[in-house]
Amino acid sequence: MNADRIVADLHAHTTVSDGTMTADELVGVARDTGLDWVAITDHDRIHPDIGAPVVERGGVRVVRGIELRVDAGFERLDLLGYAVERTDALDAEIERLQTDREQRGAAILDAVEDRLGVDLGVEPRPGLGRPHIARAIDESPAPYDYASAFDELIGNDGPCYVAREVTDLERGVELLRDACALVGLAHPFRYDDVDAALDVARRLDAVERFYPYGRAVDDARIERVAAESDLLLTGGTDAHERTLAEAGLTAAAFAPVRERLPEPDAGSHLDPA
Repeated sequence: MNADRIVADLHAHTTVSDGTMTADELVGVARDTGLDWVAITDHDRIHPDIGAPVVERGGVRVVRGIELRVDAGFERLDLLGYAVERTDALDAEIERLQTDREQRGAAILDAVEDRLGVDLGVEPRPGLGRPHIARAIDESPAPYDYASAFDELIGNDGPCYVAREVTDLERGVELLRDACALVGLAHPFRYDDVDAALDVARRLDAVERFYPYGRAVDDARIERVAAESDLLLTGGTDAHERTLAEAGLTAAAFAPVRERLPEPDAGSHLDPA
Protein backbone atom coordinates (compact mmCIF):
# COMPACT_ATOMS: atom_id res chain seq x y z
CA MET A 1 0.00 0.00 0.00
CA ASN A 2 1.29 3.46 -0.95
CA ALA A 3 1.48 5.45 2.29
CA ASP A 4 1.73 8.69 0.30
CA ARG A 5 -1.50 8.14 -1.64
CA ILE A 6 -4.07 10.88 -1.10
CA VAL A 7 -7.27 9.22 0.11
CA ALA A 8 -9.34 12.31 1.00
CA ASP A 9 -9.80 15.61 -0.84
CA LEU A 10 -11.81 17.81 1.48
CA HIS A 11 -12.22 20.99 -0.58
CA ALA A 12 -14.09 20.92 -3.90
CA HIS A 13 -16.74 22.97 -5.70
CA THR A 14 -19.52 22.06 -8.12
CA THR A 15 -21.80 23.90 -10.52
CA VAL A 16 -23.97 24.76 -7.50
CA SER A 17 -21.42 27.51 -6.84
CA ASP A 18 -18.47 28.32 -9.11
CA GLY A 19 -17.17 24.89 -10.05
CA THR A 20 -17.40 23.31 -13.49
CA MET A 21 -18.40 19.78 -12.40
CA THR A 22 -21.79 18.56 -11.30
CA ALA A 23 -21.83 16.53 -8.11
CA ASP A 24 -22.10 13.31 -10.15
CA GLU A 25 -19.14 14.33 -12.29
CA LEU A 26 -17.09 15.25 -9.23
CA VAL A 27 -17.72 11.87 -7.65
CA GLY A 28 -16.73 10.18 -10.91
CA VAL A 29 -13.46 12.12 -11.02
CA ALA A 30 -12.84 11.29 -7.35
CA ARG A 31 -13.33 7.59 -8.07
CA ASP A 32 -11.12 7.68 -11.18
CA THR A 33 -8.45 9.53 -9.20
CA GLY A 34 -8.43 6.83 -6.52
CA LEU A 35 -9.93 8.90 -3.71
CA ASP A 36 -11.90 7.22 -0.94
CA TRP A 37 -13.42 10.47 0.37
CA VAL A 38 -14.31 13.83 -1.13
CA ALA A 39 -15.98 16.86 0.44
CA ILE A 40 -18.28 19.09 -1.60
CA THR A 41 -17.78 22.54 -0.11
CA ASP A 42 -19.65 24.98 -2.32
CA HIS A 43 -19.48 28.68 -1.57
CA ASP A 44 -22.22 29.77 0.84
CA ARG A 45 -24.38 26.79 -0.19
CA ILE A 46 -25.15 23.24 0.84
CA HIS A 47 -25.45 21.04 -2.22
CA PRO A 48 -29.16 20.21 -2.56
CA ASP A 49 -28.59 16.71 -3.97
CA ILE A 50 -26.59 15.34 -1.04
CA GLY A 51 -29.12 13.83 1.30
CA ALA A 52 -27.11 13.42 4.51
CA PRO A 53 -23.92 14.69 6.18
CA VAL A 54 -22.02 11.77 4.59
CA VAL A 55 -23.26 9.59 1.73
CA GLU A 56 -21.62 6.81 -0.25
CA ARG A 57 -21.71 6.75 -4.02
CA GLY A 58 -19.88 4.23 -6.18
CA GLY A 59 -17.34 3.43 -3.50
CA VAL A 60 -16.61 7.10 -2.72
CA ARG A 61 -17.73 8.66 0.55
CA VAL A 62 -19.05 12.15 -0.06
CA VAL A 63 -19.02 14.68 2.77
CA ARG A 64 -21.69 17.36 2.66
CA GLY A 65 -19.82 20.58 3.37
CA ILE A 66 -19.87 24.33 2.91
CA GLU A 67 -17.34 27.10 2.43
CA LEU A 68 -18.72 30.14 4.21
CA ARG A 69 -17.13 33.55 3.76
CA VAL A 70 -17.13 35.66 6.91
CA ASP A 71 -16.13 39.19 7.82
CA ALA A 72 -13.50 39.04 10.56
CA GLY A 73 -13.14 42.82 10.73
CA PHE A 74 -9.52 42.88 9.61
CA GLU A 75 -10.27 40.76 6.52
CA ARG A 76 -12.77 38.39 4.96
CA LEU A 77 -12.00 34.74 5.67
CA ASP A 78 -13.33 31.41 4.43
CA LEU A 79 -14.58 28.82 6.90
CA LEU A 80 -15.03 25.18 5.94
CA GLY A 81 -17.82 23.23 7.60
CA TYR A 82 -17.86 19.45 7.24
CA ALA A 83 -20.71 16.92 7.58
CA VAL A 84 -23.42 19.56 7.65
CA GLU A 85 -26.72 18.87 9.36
CA ARG A 86 -29.24 21.37 8.00
CA THR A 87 -30.56 23.85 10.56
CA ASP A 88 -33.22 26.53 10.14
CA ALA A 89 -30.74 29.24 11.11
CA LEU A 90 -28.09 28.13 8.62
CA ASP A 91 -30.67 27.68 5.85
CA ALA A 92 -31.97 31.20 6.46
CA GLU A 93 -28.49 32.69 6.29
CA ILE A 94 -27.71 30.76 3.11
CA GLU A 95 -30.91 32.07 1.52
CA ARG A 96 -29.93 35.63 2.46
CA LEU A 97 -26.44 35.17 1.04
CA GLN A 98 -27.69 33.66 -2.20
CA THR A 99 -30.11 36.55 -2.73
CA ASP A 100 -27.20 38.95 -2.24
CA ARG A 101 -25.00 36.91 -4.60
CA GLU A 102 -27.67 37.04 -7.31
CA GLN A 103 -28.11 40.80 -6.94
CA ARG A 104 -24.37 41.38 -6.83
CA GLY A 105 -23.85 39.17 -9.88
CA ALA A 106 -26.43 41.18 -11.81
CA ALA A 107 -24.66 44.41 -10.88
CA ILE A 108 -21.26 43.07 -12.02
CA LEU A 109 -22.74 41.78 -15.27
CA ASP A 110 -24.33 45.16 -15.98
CA ALA A 111 -21.05 46.95 -15.27
CA VAL A 112 -19.00 44.60 -17.47
CA GLU A 113 -21.47 44.62 -20.36
CA ASP A 114 -21.76 48.42 -20.27
CA ARG A 115 -17.99 48.82 -20.19
CA LEU A 116 -17.21 46.30 -22.92
CA GLY A 117 -20.30 46.73 -25.08
CA VAL A 118 -20.97 42.99 -25.17
CA ASP A 119 -23.76 40.66 -24.11
CA LEU A 120 -22.22 37.92 -21.96
CA GLY A 121 -25.34 35.75 -22.10
CA VAL A 122 -25.26 35.07 -18.35
CA GLU A 123 -28.41 35.26 -16.27
CA PRO A 124 -28.21 36.22 -12.58
CA ARG A 125 -29.00 33.21 -10.39
CA PRO A 126 -28.27 31.78 -6.95
CA GLY A 127 -24.68 30.58 -6.75
CA LEU A 128 -23.46 32.97 -9.46
CA GLY A 129 -19.88 33.99 -8.76
CA ARG A 130 -17.15 35.99 -10.41
CA PRO A 131 -15.53 32.88 -11.94
CA HIS A 132 -18.72 32.34 -13.97
CA ILE A 133 -18.52 35.91 -15.22
CA ALA A 134 -14.78 35.65 -15.95
CA ARG A 135 -15.38 32.50 -18.02
CA ALA A 136 -18.12 34.31 -19.95
CA ILE A 137 -15.80 37.26 -20.61
CA ASP A 138 -13.10 34.84 -21.81
CA GLU A 139 -15.59 33.27 -24.26
CA SER A 140 -16.90 36.63 -25.50
CA PRO A 141 -15.39 38.84 -28.27
CA ALA A 142 -13.89 41.08 -25.54
CA PRO A 143 -10.05 41.15 -25.49
CA TYR A 144 -9.72 39.53 -22.07
CA ASP A 145 -9.01 35.96 -21.02
CA TYR A 146 -10.08 34.47 -17.70
CA ALA A 147 -7.08 35.78 -15.75
CA SER A 148 -7.10 39.27 -17.22
CA ALA A 149 -10.85 39.54 -16.65
CA PHE A 150 -10.09 39.30 -12.94
CA ASP A 151 -6.93 41.39 -13.09
CA GLU A 152 -8.38 44.26 -15.09
CA LEU A 153 -12.16 44.17 -14.63
CA ILE A 154 -13.78 42.25 -11.80
CA GLY A 155 -11.02 41.74 -9.24
CA ASN A 156 -11.33 43.45 -5.88
CA ASP A 157 -9.73 46.64 -7.23
CA GLY A 158 -11.29 46.42 -10.69
CA PRO A 159 -13.64 48.99 -12.24
CA CYS A 160 -16.51 46.48 -12.46
CA TYR A 161 -16.11 45.02 -8.98
CA VAL A 162 -19.13 45.07 -6.68
CA ALA A 163 -18.74 44.07 -3.04
CA ARG A 164 -21.18 41.66 -1.47
CA GLU A 165 -22.53 41.26 2.03
CA VAL A 166 -21.07 38.37 3.99
CA THR A 167 -21.72 36.82 7.36
CA ASP A 168 -20.11 38.25 10.47
CA LEU A 169 -17.34 36.02 11.85
CA GLU A 170 -18.96 35.34 15.21
CA ARG A 171 -22.30 34.56 13.60
CA GLY A 172 -20.69 32.34 10.99
CA VAL A 173 -18.78 30.32 13.58
CA GLU A 174 -21.94 29.93 15.64
CA LEU A 175 -24.00 28.77 12.66
CA LEU A 176 -21.41 26.23 11.53
CA ARG A 177 -20.69 24.90 15.01
CA ASP A 178 -24.39 24.19 15.44
CA ALA A 179 -24.62 22.42 12.10
CA CYS A 180 -21.28 20.71 11.36
CA ALA A 181 -19.18 17.89 12.72
CA LEU A 182 -16.14 20.14 12.51
CA VAL A 183 -15.29 23.67 11.39
CA GLY A 184 -11.95 24.82 10.02
CA LEU A 185 -10.18 27.75 8.42
CA ALA A 186 -9.49 27.45 4.70
CA HIS A 187 -6.11 28.23 3.06
CA PRO A 188 -4.54 30.44 5.78
CA PHE A 189 -1.68 31.62 3.56
CA ARG A 190 -4.03 33.20 1.04
CA TYR A 191 -4.91 36.01 3.46
CA ASP A 192 -3.12 39.33 3.76
CA ASP A 193 -2.84 39.03 7.55
CA VAL A 194 -1.77 35.42 8.11
CA ASP A 195 -1.15 35.92 11.84
CA ALA A 196 -4.65 37.28 12.46
CA ALA A 197 -6.19 34.53 10.32
CA LEU A 198 -4.33 31.84 12.26
CA ASP A 199 -5.53 33.43 15.51
CA VAL A 200 -9.08 32.88 14.26
CA ALA A 201 -8.21 29.28 13.41
CA ARG A 202 -7.14 28.69 17.01
CA ARG A 203 -10.80 29.06 18.02
CA LEU A 204 -11.99 26.42 15.56
CA ASP A 205 -11.66 22.66 15.18
CA ALA A 206 -9.30 22.54 12.22
CA VAL A 207 -7.04 24.43 9.83
CA GLU A 208 -6.33 23.64 6.18
CA ARG A 209 -2.75 22.38 6.04
CA PHE A 210 -2.65 20.70 2.61
CA TYR A 211 -3.46 23.15 -0.17
CA PRO A 212 -2.04 23.81 -3.68
CA TYR A 213 -0.83 27.36 -3.16
CA GLY A 214 1.53 27.22 -6.11
CA ARG A 215 4.24 28.87 -4.04
CA ALA A 216 6.30 28.13 -0.96
CA VAL A 217 4.46 28.47 2.35
CA ASP A 218 5.46 27.85 5.95
CA ASP A 219 3.78 24.50 6.60
CA ALA A 220 5.64 24.15 9.90
CA ARG A 221 3.93 27.33 11.09
CA ILE A 222 0.48 25.84 10.51
CA GLU A 223 1.50 22.62 12.21
CA ARG A 224 2.81 24.55 15.20
CA VAL A 225 -0.45 26.49 15.57
CA ALA A 226 -2.41 23.25 15.18
CA ALA A 227 -0.35 21.53 17.86
CA GLU A 228 -0.64 24.46 20.27
CA SER A 229 -4.43 24.75 19.80
CA ASP A 230 -5.29 21.07 19.32
CA LEU A 231 -6.52 21.61 15.76
CA LEU A 232 -7.10 18.95 13.15
CA LEU A 233 -5.21 19.34 9.87
CA THR A 234 -7.40 19.22 6.77
CA GLY A 235 -6.72 19.79 3.10
CA GLY A 236 -7.89 19.60 -0.47
CA THR A 237 -7.53 20.82 -4.01
CA ASP A 238 -10.06 23.67 -3.80
CA ALA A 239 -11.20 22.20 -7.11
CA HIS A 240 -13.11 24.45 -9.47
CA GLU A 241 -12.12 22.63 -12.66
CA ARG A 242 -11.96 18.87 -13.29
CA THR A 243 -8.90 17.91 -11.24
CA LEU A 244 -8.85 16.46 -7.73
CA ALA A 245 -6.08 15.23 -5.38
CA GLU A 246 -3.71 18.08 -6.21
CA ALA A 247 -3.74 18.32 -2.42
CA GLY A 248 -5.41 16.33 0.30
CA LEU A 249 -4.88 13.84 3.09
CA THR A 250 -3.05 10.53 3.16
CA ALA A 251 -4.60 7.71 5.16
CA ALA A 252 -2.47 8.57 8.19
CA ALA A 253 -3.27 12.28 7.99
CA PHE A 254 -6.97 11.62 7.44
CA ALA A 255 -7.38 9.20 10.37
CA PRO A 256 -7.98 11.84 13.10
CA VAL A 257 -10.36 13.76 10.82
CA ARG A 258 -12.22 10.55 9.98
CA GLU A 259 -12.91 10.01 13.68
CA ARG A 260 -14.97 13.22 13.71
CA LEU A 261 -17.06 12.35 10.66
CA PRO A 262 -20.23 10.26 10.86
CA GLU A 263 -20.73 7.02 9.00
CA PRO A 264 -22.41 7.29 5.60
CA ASP A 265 -26.18 7.31 5.76
CA ALA A 266 -27.19 4.00 4.20
CA GLY A 267 -30.62 5.36 3.28
CA SER A 268 -29.36 8.47 1.51
CA HIS A 269 -28.01 8.98 -1.96
CA LEU A 270 -26.15 11.65 -3.80
CA ASP A 271 -29.04 12.08 -6.19
CA PRO A 272 -32.48 13.22 -4.99
CA ALA A 273 -35.05 10.44 -4.82
